[in-house]
Amino acid sequence: MNDIRRERPALSEARRYLGLVVGYWKGPGAAKAWLLTAFVLLLVFLQIGAQVALNWWNRLFFDGLEAKNVSTLWYAVVLLPAAVAFSAVVTSAFFAFRMLLQVRWREWTVKRLTGWWIADQRYYRLNLVAPEHSVPEYRIADDVRLSIEPLVEFALGLLTAFVTALTFAAILWRVGGEARFTLAGMEIVIPAYMAFAAVAYAVVASTAAYLVGHPFVAKVGEKNEAEAQFRASMARLRENAESIALIKGDAEELQTVHDAYRVVVKKWTRIARHQGLMGLVLNTNGALFAIVPLLLIAPKYVAGSLTLGAVMQVVAAFSAVQGALIWFVDNIVRLAEWMASARRVNELLEVLEDIDAAANDGDASEIDLGVSPDDLIRFENLQIADRGGRIVISDATVEIAPREKVLVTGASGSGKSTLIRALAGLWPWGSGSIRVPKGRSIAFVPQQPYMPLGTLRDVLGYPMEANTFDDAALQAAMQRCGLNYLVKRLDDEDRWDRVLSGGERQRVAFARLLLQKPEIIVMDEATSALDEDSQNSLLSLINEELAASTVISVGHRPGIEEHHSRQLHLEMKEKGAHLGPKASRPSALRRALGRFGLAARTETT
Repeated sequence: MNDIRRERPALSEARRYLGLVVGYWKGPGAAKAWLLTAFVLLLVFLQIGAQVALNWWNRLFFDGLEAKNVSTLWYAVVLLPAAVAFSAVVTSAFFAFRMLLQVRWREWTVKRLTGWWIADQRYYRLNLVAPEHSVPEYRIADDVRLSIEPLVEFALGLLTAFVTALTFAAILWRVGGEARFTLAGMEIVIPAYMAFAAVAYAVVASTAAYLVGHPFVAKVGEKNEAEAQFRASMARLRENAESIALIKGDAEELQTVHDAYRVVVKKWTRIARHQGLMGLVLNTNGALFAIVPLLLIAPKYVAGSLTLGAVMQVVAAFSAVQGALIWFVDNIVRLAEWMASARRVNELLEVLEDIDAAANDGDASEIDLGVSPDDLIRFENLQIADRGGRIVISDATVEIAPREKVLVTGASGSGKSTLIRALAGLWPWGSGSIRVPKGRSIAFVPQQPYMPLGTLRDVLGYPMEANTFDDAALQAAMQRCGLNYLVKRLDDEDRWDRVLSGGERQRVAFARLLLQKPEIIVMDEATSALDEDSQNSLLSLINEELAASTVISVGHRPGIEEHHSRQLHLEMKEKGAHLGPKASRPSALRRALGRFGLAARTETT
């Protein structure tokens, strides 16, 4: 796994991010994207046209004012409502459709990222292979928004700045005229001096802003990371509220939250100091912005070369050109924020690509999941390692026949749950192969079954549609699993993960099995929260209503073995241990144990 925190040049980060998001204008839906974009661009040009019209109106009005020409003034007054109305309508439409473009672009990007993150259990594998990669949900929700919305504004702002600069530079060139002065007895003529002055001023201001603002990008990224970690610490407290409350860990958790926020304050303090330096550049520019054109044009007005209306037109045009060319100065802080958010999205992209690259690397040592040539579930030369590379299961060659009920036991740390994860395709470390008959429906029952949002009907049918099962089937399954007292709440919406106890959630998992009747059932401590009588009642299902299913079950509680026809025991030994039959098998086991090769080692490889 590559280090997701390695720094790249800003240009490289920008190119990588744009490589993801430009897909909005490609593939399905591209026609709508281009149509919306074209309309927004049309509004940009109409906005600039409105600015040019108001600039022309300024000259008309002030020329009439200087000449005390009443007819000209009335003509300007009559034109003003139309000019203002046109500008207002175009500007309002521009903001509305720009926001729509931002929403649609963000929607496409979020769908792309969430689809990539959730598909093929990457959300789970991400926690395994890159636990240091923090809160991907915040990167998708917050950082995508903070990188898409400004990007639209930046693109349109740059286009507006470019067209505005060209348009009003032409006005400066035409109306401002040339500058003449004598230096050391020599007459010097500078053509279109106002246009050149506007460009020179913008270059100086933009260079100063870049030099001061460039280090700001890294500081903003660190601040965003600290904010995400602070939110994650509070979310972890909420998710584990009961466990923390029971052991009275309030003081420790309070300290953890305060420590996380202390980092946030530290990062914000660094930003505040740097923002003060940037404010010096920005505020200096703001003070000079309106004064410079007046100082430059005043001599020509005093000399009588320009009318008052022409002066006002030139000043307005100079300000427009100047504002366009110092676009970078005005947006340096937002550019830094954007780059920091884009970098965090890039980090998520990188780790997802690393997961896929590892999965597609033919030379990588991974467990091969495939289709069995017959009806048997096969573990062939299976070797499983933990995250640190220590082999926990080795040399496993096992065949499980249809309808068999197999119990996997062993000491804590012997790899029982890891074997289940490997069977589900969730554990990447190891070698050998796992073969499952083609087309068989498989249900995995974890120790803590997932309860989705929605009605109890949705919870019972998950992951299938709620209307897949009729009321009679739902009620029968609930009755059989000891949930009959909840029948009246079938259509109630609630946070069932909080309402139901651990034992009730395990009963729901067995009710799902009754409803869906999968051909292969894999259970991991599926009755750990139940009392012995309830456990026996639910486990009797696998030999009665679910007798046609093949069952692989992990468990260690007394009495579980009575419900299985075969037992595989993971034995922890110092060297080269293998999985074999227990010294004395339970009397309930009626079948001879099959071929065993599962092994557990304690040495590091």
